[in-house]
Parts: sequence; C-alpha cells; structure tokens
Amino acid sequence: MLEASRAGQYVGQLEGYKAFIPKPLPPVPEIEIDQEMWSLLSQADRALGRLDGATDALPNPDLFVFMYVRREAVLSSQIEGTQASLIDILEFESQALEPNNPQEVAEVVNYIATINYGLERLKELPVSLRLIREIHQELMKGVRGAERNPGEFRRSQNWIGAGGCSLAEATYVPPPPYEMRQSLDNLEKFLHSPQPMPTLIKVGLAHAQFETIHPFLDGNGRTGRLLITFLLCEQNILQRPLLYISYYFKKYRAEYYDYLQAVRDSGNWEGWLKFFLRGVYEVAQEATATARKIVNLKEEHRQLVLNRMGRRSGNAIALLESLYFRPIFTVEHAEIITNLSYPNANSLIKNLSDIGLVQEITGQKRNRAFSYAPYLSVFRD
Repeated sequence: MLEASRAGQYVGQLEGYKAFIPKPLPPVPEIEIDQEMWSLLSQADRALGRLDGATDALPNPDLFVFMYVRREAVLSSQIEGTQASLIDILEFESQALEPNNPQEVAEVVNYIATINYGLERLKELPVSLRLIREIHQELMKGVRGAERNPGEFRRSQNWIGAGGCSLAEATYVPPPPYEMRQSLDNLEKFLHSPQPMPTLIKVGLAHAQFETIHPFLDGNGRTGRLLITFLLCEQNILQRPLLYISYYFKKYRAEYYDYLQAVRDSGNWEGWLKFFLRGVYEVAQEATATARKIVNLKEEHRQLVLNRMGRRSGNAIALLESLYFRPIFTVEHAEIITNLSYPNANSLIKNLSDIGLVQEITGQKRNRAFSYAPYLSVFRD
C-alpha cells in the first residue's frame, strides 16, 4: 500500500473541512520506473518523434497546426462543459454565420488566442509562474469567469465538487492561499531544476501538481492542459504545438479525474504517469495518422480537380488551397481568392460541389455558406 503522505496530506482547517497540502516535487520515494513504465515512456517518445517527422514532411505544416489548435481548443473547453463545436468556431471565424452560442464560442476563440500568445511568449520567457498568470489572463479575457481575477492567483479558498455544493460537500479541497503560494513556488523550482529526469515524466508530474494546487478561481483545467503543450514546446520535444492531449482526457474523463485523485489520496504517482504516457502515445499516433491523411487528401483532390475541371482547374485549385485555412467560406471569399466575378465564383463553387469537394451548409437561397466537407471530416471525432 502506498503511503498517503507521499504526495501530501489532508489538513483540518478551523472552518471544519480538510484541505490537501501537496508535498514538493519530485516525489519521495522517487518514481519507480518499472518495465511497464519504461516501455510506455519509450513508445510515447518514439510516437512524438514520428509526429514531428510527419509534420516536417507536410508541404505546409502551418495548415495542420491551424486546425489542430482549433480542435484542441474545442476539446479542452468541452471537458469544462462548453458545447461549442469545431464547426461553430470555423463558422464564427469565417464570419459566414452568426453562432447560436456566442458566449461558448468566445471561450474557445480565447483558448486559440492563448495558445498563440503563449508560444510567442515562450521565445522570451520560460514556463514560469509569470507565464502561467499571463496565459490565464488571456484565457479568461471577457468570458465566463472574467470577473474572478484573471491572471491572479486566488486569495480565497476554492473547491471541486458537484454544481452548487458547499465546502463541506466538496470532493476535493485544494490548499488554502498561503500554502498554495508555497506549493506554486515549489512547482516553479521543480520546472527549472537541472536534476535529470525524462521530460515526459516531468511534464506529467507538473500537470498533476498544477491541478492539485488549483491556483485560480476558474480556468484551472484549461490552464493545466495548456501547460503540457507549452512544456513540450519549451523542451523542444515538439517543434510545433501538436500534442493535444485533451482528446484523450475527454475520452477517458472519469479515469483522468480518478488517477489525479489517487495521487492525492494514496500517493499513486506511477498509476497517473502510466495513464498520462498512454495518452501521449495515443494522441501522437492519431495526429501522425491525420497528418498523413491530409497529405493524401490534398494530392487526391488536386488530381480530381485537374481531371474533371479542365481550364477552370487553376482557379479551383487556388480556392481549394485557401480552404485549408478557411474550410467554411462564402462566395465572396471565392471572389477574393480567384479574382472572378460573383456569378463566375458561384459557378466555380457549383463545379466543386458537383465533384463532391464542397457542400452548401445553410440550406438558404441567399447568404449561403459552404464547407470543404472531406477535409473537415478528417478532424471530426
């Protein structure tokens, strides 16, 4: 049986509840890297290397990053109960359609902006408490929770539990503010420690510890998942932000929370790390397969256009190329890309629709919008 004190302890507070005070990382006794853990670590490392190589081979890696960032933003937000879909976000960004759920779309769009902001900041700032606060501020700007001190570590007690539950009914109570500050300082020291440790083990430990500390009044889950991406990019494990583990955490949501809680309750760091490494492997494999699908799809569609559209194929390929960054579009967009008149751009879209590459998505006669459906289907779950 693992000692309950290995990850920290529950300490009774004057108000009558118990809060968890985490011990500093790395754990003591140190992580036991058994045969299974070595195997999972090796698989995950190899899968990340293949992902980096596969995206290097793409004619335009940015188009892959563009869609992947949006997909991660959607999935990470959905874990927190947001219903906005990838299509909602793309429709909003293309200004083709007004969203039915503007508040939820705004949260996901913020997440996208935060990924891009964080990657820029990493060029001049290491992953640190300062960067974490900046990321949180960007994430919460003007959305639900914006009134709850974005970019500021909490100065009051928070807790996790069913909606509307009290502190006494909480399933988990993080450290009170004073102990929280000490835990955050310890986490920052761990992140910057020169002590050798496999990077994926370090990232897995840091994510779990961040979620245990729960330093903000809102947005801890999304910030903690962003932390994984930023640490992997900072350590040059990935050149581009392409490991989006929210897909795995959403798919195994109950297990995700159970493994984090088992760290606190029984010090089972190894169980959590194995779960995390399986996730890294699974999503890296899936992303590599998606990159290959896009390469094949691009070539297949180019050939289809050349074979079926004759002299119109030049404009059709130019439009198609633009749709990798704007898979939901209007006739006006086609006009701008091709320099065709409105009737000719409309006719070009009809030709692309006839060969199955685009489809109308509004069902209207006017103000119509279209999607590059086969491409979008590559990113659907």
